[in-house]
Amino acid sequence: MKRLLDWVDDRTGCRRLLREALFENVPGGARWRYVWGSTLSFCFAIQILTGIALWMAYSPSASTAWESVYYIQHELAGGWILRGIHHFTAQAMHVLLVLHLMQVIVDGAYKAPREVNYWFGIVLLALTLGLGLTGYLLPWDQKGYGATKVATNLVGLVPLVGASLQKLVIGGSDYGHLTLTRFFALHAGVLPGAMILAIVAHVALFRRHGLTARKPLKGPDAAFWPDQVLMDAVACLAVISAVMYLTLRHHGAELFAPANPSEPFNAARPEWYFLFLFEFLKLEFLGRIFGQHGEFVGAILIPTLVIGVLAAMPFVARARRGHRFNLCFLAALLVGALGLTLRSVNKDAHNADYQAALAQARFEGVRITEMIKANGGVPKIGAAALLRNDPATAGPKLFVQHCASCHRFDGHDGLGIVPPDAPGAPDLHGFGSRRWLAEFLDAGKITNHAFYGGTKFRDGKMTKYVREKLPKLAARDTNALASMIAALSAEASLPSQKALDDAQAPAIDAGRNHLRETFACTDCHVFRKADDDASAPELTGWASREWIIGIIGDPSHARFYGTKNDRMPANVKDGRISPSDAGLLADWIRGDTDALRVARAVGNIPAP
Repeated sequence: MKRLLDWVDDRTGCRRLLREALFENVPGGARWRYVWGSTLSFCFAIQILTGIALWMAYSPSASTAWESVYYIQHELAGGWILRGIHHFTAQAMHVLLVLHLMQVIVDGAYKAPREVNYWFGIVLLALTLGLGLTGYLLPWDQKGYGATKVATNLVGLVPLVGASLQKLVIGGSDYGHLTLTRFFALHAGVLPGAMILAIVAHVALFRRHGLTARKPLKGPDAAFWPDQVLMDAVACLAVISAVMYLTLRHHGAELFAPANPSEPFNAARPEWYFLFLFEFLKLEFLGRIFGQHGEFVGAILIPTLVIGVLAAMPFVARARRGHRFNLCFLAALLVGALGLTLRSVNKDAHNADYQAALAQARFEGVRITEMIKANGGVPKIGAAALLRNDPATAGPKLFVQHCASCHRFDGHDGLGIVPPDAPGAPDLHGFGSRRWLAEFLDAGKITNHAFYGGTKFRDGKMTKYVREKLPKLAARDTNALASMIAALSAEASLPSQKALDDAQAPAIDAGRNHLRETFACTDCHVFRKADDDASAPELTGWASREWIIGIIGDPSHARFYGTKNDRMPANVKDGRISPSDAGLLADWIRGDTDALRVARAVGNIPAP
C-alpha cells in the first residue's frame, strides 16, 4: 500500500496538497464562526451528486417533466428521499450563504487585500439565487409554474429592453416548453459550471490571503487539523441532519398538480427567499412617490443599488467609520428582509383567497396521485388530462365560473371563498340527498337564502304549499313525509346513498304512492307518467345525473321551469358550457367523483 501511495504522490504531489490544506494556519485557533464556508461546500457537493442522480430520471419537456418528477417521487426506489435532500439542501444553502456573508463582514474579511475574494462571494450568492429560481420551475407543477411566472415578470420592468429580455428568458411570448428547457439548461449546466469556477477562484484567493480572524484573538494560532476540521464536520453533520429531518417529515419535496397555463393560480408566490422582494413591491410608498415607475424602482433599481452598496463595502471600509456603516447597513438590510418576509407570510395566513387557492392546489396534488394509482400509471395523453376530466377538480372551477354568481355550495363558491353578497339561488351542497330535501320541505327554511330566499319563487306556489298545506298533510301520517322524501331522493341515485336506497326499498315504494296521493305532488309535477298539464319541474329522475345535466343545459325547457325560469341561463344550449363540462359539473354536485371511473373516461382503462 505504501508503495502505491508513494507512486501516486510521485505523479500527483497529493501529499503536499493535503498537508497544505490540513495544516493551514488558523489565527487564534479553531472557532465555530469559521464553519460556514465548509458547510456551503458540503451542501454544494450534495447538490451536484443528487442533481446528477435526479437528472438520470428527469425528462425536460412540458409534456413529460411533471410525469418524470412524479415517477421520481412515487415510483423510483428512494426517489422521494433523493428529491427531498436536493430540495431542502438548496434551502439550506441560502441560509448558510447569508450567515457566511454576515461572518465575513462582521470579521472585516472583505477589506483589502481581500476585496476580489469578497466580490466572488457576492457572485456566488447571486448564482445560488439563480439556481433556486431555475430549479423551482423544473417539476412543472402549478406552484413552481406560478412562482416562476411571478419572478420572471420582474424582468419585463427593465426600461427599453424589458420586453425583449423577458422574451429571451422565457423563450417566447408565453411560458411553455422552451421556458422549461432554457431553465433546465441554466440549472443543470450553465449556473453549476459558473459556480464551480467561482468557488475555485474563491478558494484560491482565500488560500492566497489566509483566514481573517476577528480581534482580539482568544488563543494561540493552530493548524486547521484536527480542531477546525472537527468543528466543520460537526456543522456539516448538523446541516445534513436538519435536511434529513425535513425530508422525512415532508416525505420528500411537495409536488403539486401539473401546471395548467390556461388557469390562473391565486396562490402563486415566489419561493421564501424572494418573498421579501415580492412584499416590498406591494408597499404603498413606491406608487405614491414614483407613480407608474414604482414597480421598476422597487424590483430593479433599489435591489441594484443594494447590490452596489454591498460591492462597494471594501472601499467604504477605508473611511474612519466605514466598517461601522457597513455593519449598520447589513443589519438594516437583514432586518428589513426578515420583516418583509414575515409580513408576507402573515398576510397570506389571513388571506382567505390565498388559503382557498392553496388548499385547492394541494387537494389537486393529492387527487392526481390517487387517479394515477387508480389508472395503473400515467395515461399516454398525460397526467393533466386526468384532472381536466375529473369532476372533483374540474367541477368546483366550473361551478365558480358558471354558477357561483347565484348559487352557493355549502355556503361558499365551490373553492372555499365566501362571497360578500347573499346568494340568489339555492345552495347545492348535498342536492338530491334526504337531508337537502328535508330542509327544503321545512316550512321555516324554504324561504332561507339556502333555498328560495333569493329567488322569485320566495312567494310562489311551492313556498305556499310547503308553509301552509304540507304540514297539515304530513300530520295525518307521521311516516308519510319521511318515506316520500326517501322516494324522491332515491330518484337521484346518489352514489353516497346507494346502500341506504337499497335498505329502504319498501319505504321508497310506499313513498312513491305518498308522493302521488297523500301529498298530491303530481298535481303540478310529472312523476313517472306523462302529464301535459304539468306546470312545475319534472320529478322523474329528480337530481339524477341526467336531470342535472338537463337543467344546466336549458332550465327553460318544458321539462323544467319553462317560462317561469328565474334568471338561470341555458348554459349548454347557448354554448357557455360544453356537454362534457356539464357532466363534470353534475358529477361534482352529486359527489360522484370516483377516480377509477374518471381514469376510464380518458380512455386508458377498458371498462369491465
